[in-house]
Amino acid sequence: MTFLSFADLRVRGIKYSRCQIWRRVKAGTFPPPVKLSASRNVWLERDIDAWMAALVAERDEGLPGAAQSTAVPL
Repeated sequence: MTFLSFADLRVRGIKYSRCQIWRRVKAGTFPPPVKLSASRNVWLERDIDAWMAALVAERDEGLPGAAQSTAVPL
């Protein structure tokens, strides 16, 4: 199990401010953190990966031909 800090989220391309992240957590649109101490919050890597995959899947659902196979006929 791997924990990600706020700085780790930014390295992964999640450029939300701390305030934006907390608003999204409260709204249920961002994974909730794990509280390690009174002043330390981290996120589970698997939760962030799943959230990012869901964003990509949501995007792909709207693309034309998304339901079609991408296999190339021989």
